Amino acid sequence: MFARDGYTTIFVTIIFAVIVSGIARYMEPHWTAYILYTAMALLVAFILFFFRDPDREITKGDNLVISPADGNVVQIKEVQEDRYIEGAARQISIFLSPLDVHVNRVPVKGKLEYLEYEPGIFLVAYDHRASELNERADFGVKHASGTKVFFRQITGFLARRIVYHIQEGDDLEAGERFGMMKFGSRMDILVPAEVEVNVSEGEKAVAGQTILATINA
Repeated sequence: MFARDGYTTIFVTIIFAVIVSGIARYMEPHWTAYILYTAMALLVAFILFFFRDPDREITKGDNLVISPADGNVVQIKEVQEDRYIEGAARQISIFLSPLDVHVNRVPVKGKLEYLEYEPGIFLVAYDHRASELNERADFGVKHASGTKVFFRQITGFLARRIVYHIQEGDDLEAGERFGMMKFGSRMDILVPAEVEVNVSEGEKAVAGQTILATINA
């Protein structure tokens, strides 16, 4: 299964590979054609691999904040979040390499109250300054308990496009697909300071399955 946001890229890549391979047939010496055949096959294989969208058994629990992205937990820190939570918060940052699944899933059940797109620069996603300086999309979800959860799609050096399919006012289910970030990126999840965090730095997170935090309500 492939992500719907990758269909155009997959199609264009396959057409490009076919054209290049067709031209390569007439190149001299002949061994250069085999190099190009191999390169095009690897390119198509990578694009198909990158845009994979596996089904997941979603972790159930009304008070759980689950991971919205696959990747490594690279930072957990105390912050002041003034856009949506408006108070002390704990930030969990997940770095996605180009080899991770890049389809993003909603981390918590609730109503989407806040959505803001911010243009920015393209620092490498594991640079912690990326949370505030890179291009990003911010989301705020209000849980049934009244707890506010804030999360953020962030582009990286290679990721130059953010895609999302939700809008303010939507009722969201934890684990449902909502968008993706293309070719290496970062996801920040912020919860109020009193919410219990269940992961540690260095852990591997799996979208829709790993429990990042528990809302005690």
